Amino acid sequence: MASTSCSLLRLQPGSTGSIHRIEGMNPILRRRLADLGVSEGVMIRLKGKGPFLGPITLECNGQLFAIRRKEASMIEVNVS
Repeated sequence: MASTSCSLLRLQPGSTGSIHRIEGMNPILRRRLADLGVSEGVMIRLKGKGPFLGPITLECNGQLFAIRRKEASMIEVNVS
């Protein structure tokens, strides 16, 4: 089965994808995410979406964290 690429924001809660690209993000925030293990090639799971366009909760390498939807839209994932 071929994998498709989409924004992390388009995943449904519980879905997993491999990070393909991170572009346009503030370098400081990108560094903080890298410290949590978020980088190209890593598997990431969308755990939930906050109500009223709130933050999204992610799991990566056993770490749970939340980011704004604006930043989530800058992370492109491959979903198989």
